[in-house]
Amino acid sequence: MKFKNIPDTLKPRERLINYGAEHISDDELLSIILKTGTKDKNVKELALDILSQYKEITKLKNIKYQQLITIPGIGKAKASEIIATIELGRRIFQKTTEEQLIECTSVKNIVDHFGYLFKDKKQEEFYVIYLDNKKRYIAKKLLFIGSINYSIAHPREIFKEAYLLSASSIICIHNHPSGDVTPSRADDLITNKIKEIGLLHEIHLIDHLIIGKNNYYSYFDNNKI
Repeated sequence: MKFKNIPDTLKPRERLINYGAEHISDDELLSIILKTGTKDKNVKELALDILSQYKEITKLKNIKYQQLITIPGIGKAKASEIIATIELGRRIFQKTTEEQLIECTSVKNIVDHFGYLFKDKKQEEFYVIYLDNKKRYIAKKLLFIGSINYSIAHPREIFKEAYLLSASSIICIHNHPSGDVTPSRADDLITNKIKEIGLLHEIHLIDHLIIGKNNYYSYFDNNKI
């Protein structure tokens, strides 16, 4: 059936308006994002084609642009709109859950919460979590990408952001793509330098975490901070 021949009361956009987004089906939500179908399929059929490739709607969160454009009827524009919508939802959810993180005082809680940042990363990434004077989350910043050493992970950038955010303490997190979380000499050097500068500026380094594959290393837990 051509989409224009579907009664207005059954069209996805009208159903969303009349009943609310939470009461319409997955394919109807996707139809609204897609907007139009093709000459061979209406927009609802096109949405069902995409969903049929995944057993669960939650698996769409990992779909890639390159996968989408292989589906007949999905070009650059539609693929980009789907990816952008999924990413927007991910950021909204991420921001909401991070704002609910009351205190960053549990190492496991921090790893569970921010470990996703390093999933499937092929090179080192260095994040700093900024906290207020009650160790409550303010923001996170990706400051460096590449092998960690003093010339790359310069404390100047770390503390510049801390001042801009009025942070009272920080937690550093970076990954070892090899999976081995044993600290390197460079890790030890940069940790000690950040700690020393933090003491001078009264912005304390609470922990430096190294994330591996299903494991982690905490300088705090190992009494090295």
